[in-house]
Amino acid sequence: GSGIAAAVSFAAATVGTDTTGSIVSPSSHNGVVGMRPTIALISRDGIVPVSLEMDTSGPMGRTVKDVAMLLTPMAGSDPDDPWSADADALKGARLGVVRNTGGYDERTQPVFDAALQVLAAQGAELVELPDDTIEDVSQELRAIMIYNIKEDMAAYLADAPDAVKVRTMADIIEFNRTDPRESMLDQDLLEAAEATTDGRANPEFVEALEYAKKRAGEDGYGRAIREHNLNAVVALTAGPAGLIIPDGTAKDFVASVRPKGAAAPSVSGNAAVAGYPNLSVPMGLVDGLPVGLSFVGPKWSEQMLLSLGYAYEQAAHARIPPP
Repeated sequence: GSGIAAAVSFAAATVGTDTTGSIVSPSSHNGVVGMRPTIALISRDGIVPVSLEMDTSGPMGRTVKDVAMLLTPMAGSDPDDPWSADADALKGARLGVVRNTGGYDERTQPVFDAALQVLAAQGAELVELPDDTIEDVSQELRAIMIYNIKEDMAAYLADAPDAVKVRTMADIIEFNRTDPRESMLDQDLLEAAEATTDGRANPEFVEALEYAKKRAGEDGYGRAIREHNLNAVVALTAGPAGLIIPDGTAKDFVASVRPKGAAAPSVSGNAAVAGYPNLSVPMGLVDGLPVGLSFVGPKWSEQMLLSLGYAYEQAAHARIPPP
């Protein structure tokens, strides 16, 4: 909704919420700019939760400048959040390039390569990174989400008005089963969440969280940035938007159960669990649909990422508004 509203100029800028990519992916799909910030740069108080470890809000807009202008007043500490606390920018910047990510194929490669040429022409030094820089952590993300949402949703609903009758994950599932519209939708994640026990104390959750955070952060993006002396990592945000299929149709999604490594690594999912900021900027069309270029940097590097994204945007002029 926020991505579409920004794309068709219903608003000068909008706000999205993101667990593992719901700011940068809609931005990429709709040809707008989106910034997923470092966790707790913006208070999460009031956001309907999936995972306190990964949930955040962030700005979306038609230009990097608009996104930067909206991010400034949104940022700040909040006691109700338990975790609170220029056009030449590309010249001399060292950017690591990751290719083996979700959506990268023969259709998207030409647009991605064209974006890299713009970055290089503006003075950036590009470093091709190995395919094992980030890995498929979708199964760890699934485990984190199903343990988090049962606990976090109950805490969120505990303070709901008296008119709100649902208070637990079991209540939500039962409502969905009996509602004529919601009953058409798959409840795989909710049912998996309800089946969990012991919340954040469960060893399966602890192991999944520790592994994913380390592999995506310190041993993933963080290691690449350290070892190659990078300012940021650049990658395809996502492939073009897929077909919208009818409700009730079985489909594969980001947190589907699958063998480890069966999916290509997710740029946004890895950044989310690592807690790293991720800026997606339009880089053109593939088969008539927008795709975005992601800039991923260390924690608290929003200002640098916005500068890099702005420099690319001003050189590429790649955003194509919808007709």
